[in-house]
Amino acid sequence: MTSKTWSRKSIAAGVAVAVLSVYSMVVLAAPGAKASGELSVSGQVTVNGQKVISGGTLFSDSAIVTAEQSNAVVSISKLGRVELAPNSSLRVSFVDHSLTAMLETGSAHVSTLAGITVNLTTKDGTILVDGSQPTSFTVNATRGRTTIATESGLAQLRTGGSSKQIAAGESATAGTPTPDKDDEGGMSGGALAVLLLAVGGAVAAVIFATTHNNDLNFGGQVVVVSPTK
Repeated sequence: MTSKTWSRKSIAAGVAVAVLSVYSMVVLAAPGAKASGELSVSGQVTVNGQKVISGGTLFSDSAIVTAEQSNAVVSISKLGRVELAPNSSLRVSFVDHSLTAMLETGSAHVSTLAGITVNLTTKDGTILVDGSQPTSFTVNATRGRTTIATESGLAQLRTGGSSKQIAAGESATAGTPTPDKDDEGGMSGGALAVLLLAVGGAVAAVIFATTHNNDLNFGGQVVVVSPTK
């Protein structure tokens, strides 16, 4: 009797484990399961404020920041990959057949497979890919201007009330470039330095003339400048 009881318990336990395993597999394979990407980095890279190394897993809705002379590559299975250049900041989200990103600053290269839509925004506009074909493009957002260049496929740049199709080999820009500090006031740092040097030379000449009885000798005839009585 006891052996039969233990046998029934063992069978029940085995069935429970099998059911749980099947259920877990179904949940993991469900469309609503979180997608993830493989991360490869060089230099100093942070994800959601935490320093990361190559080989880590990147989940959807993550913020990636690269430091100077650093870069990051996110490979997302069945979607494509995103490469982030130095001094860049990107928030990326992805689900089945769709990739959404916000490029705060810097440069990103996006490559997607056919059937994958892309919606990448910057402060100056939105870049869209309809997924009708594999597409590869590079977007740069710096100094108030967004530039996109399409290497393959077809992308669309929307800004304000206008939109432009950007085929392979074409590029487009949006936004208003922010002038450098050197451009402010219409004078560059080099021009300002030349002016200061000229003013300084003139002041030095006046001081020299005052302290040497107004005698200025430049290697030729001596010219004596005397005050008018």
